[in-house]
Amino acid sequence: MVICCFCRNSGRHWLRRYPAGILWLLTLLFHLLVWTVDAQTLPLERIKLPPGFEISLYASGVENARSMALSPNGTLFVGTHSAGKVYAVVDHNGDAKADEVITLARGLNSPNGVAFRDGALYVAEINRVLRFDDVERRLTSSSQPVVVNDKFPKDGHHGWKFIRFGPDGMLYVPVGAPCNICQRNPDRYAVIMRLRPDGTNLETFARGIRNTVGFDWHPKTKELWFTDNGRDWLGDDSPPDELNRAPQPGMHFGFPYCHGGSIADPEFGSKRQCSEFAAPVQNLGPHVAALGMRFYTGTMFPEAYRQQIFIAEHGSWNRTTPSGYRVTLVRLDNDRAVSYEPFAVGWLHDGRAWGRPVDVLVMPDGSLLVSDDRADVIYRITYKG
Repeated sequence: MVICCFCRNSGRHWLRRYPAGILWLLTLLFHLLVWTVDAQTLPLERIKLPPGFEISLYASGVENARSMALSPNGTLFVGTHSAGKVYAVVDHNGDAKADEVITLARGLNSPNGVAFRDGALYVAEINRVLRFDDVERRLTSSSQPVVVNDKFPKDGHHGWKFIRFGPDGMLYVPVGAPCNICQRNPDRYAVIMRLRPDGTNLETFARGIRNTVGFDWHPKTKELWFTDNGRDWLGDDSPPDELNRAPQPGMHFGFPYCHGGSIADPEFGSKRQCSEFAAPVQNLGPHVAALGMRFYTGTMFPEAYRQQIFIAEHGSWNRTTPSGYRVTLVRLDNDRAVSYEPFAVGWLHDGRAWGRPVDVLVMPDGSLLVSDDRADVIYRITYKG
């Protein structure tokens, strides 16, 4: 309630005058309201799923577990934000539960993004992308990474990155807006960029994207879809987070002028019309912090879930009534969203969060992994029928 009163009465004035200090204070207060949990006593029974689905622990002790990438050999690589580490999570005996969590690197600058290609692990820090060559042969011994590209901005605000290789063989790297709302170089901020695996040919693929921390390509059309976090301080219920689709390069998705396809920004909205920009495929919940997303390409889940989109909602940090802290499902009819519904809920209990989903990943057996940077674990969701 302290946060609520502060935001309503004087938050905007103080945020403009002392933005870094106030955001630090609010984040501290938020974390004081969040439970500290032990992996051995996680209340998994509170997670509610559709009939026939079950959730279990795939790995514990994965401090600050964020984005995930899987090698063809089955090694799960996990990035972090505040921990500064990158992990290899290994299931040695093939029983669908991790046997070992190995710290591959430490002391990095918010190494949130991980991607795997041709035996190498790519890791995104704030201002650069690294490559660990022949990584699976060196899991237990440290190796010096190669700097692929270090030309990205050094701004910490929305500077952490989610990275993946697209069907075109290019590595896609977003750069978030260095602010809540501002107008900065449109070729350098609030964009999704892409580059060749060797770090060359860096180019802007899409603009007007405040902060995406999750994207995937449609398994049939190969078009890029991504989540985007809406701005703060327009109220509890505005604007929404977004699910967007970019069928070709060069599209603009509205930031900082327009939010949710139709909401003109009070500061920048007079400069451009919402009709000039690509509208979201689906507006998501306001302030839910929609992060990782994947098309479901497995066969374990029923037919109705195949080629539909799962989204990890990390959860609000400044909403009067917390929202998010769940995994949602967007059902599609071709390239049109027809529903947006909860799939896994229960990390929020009595207004406090004991876990925060970050990323989702479809395993070869069709199960769905979910990372949690609050409980320091990775869950596995299966369907038993």
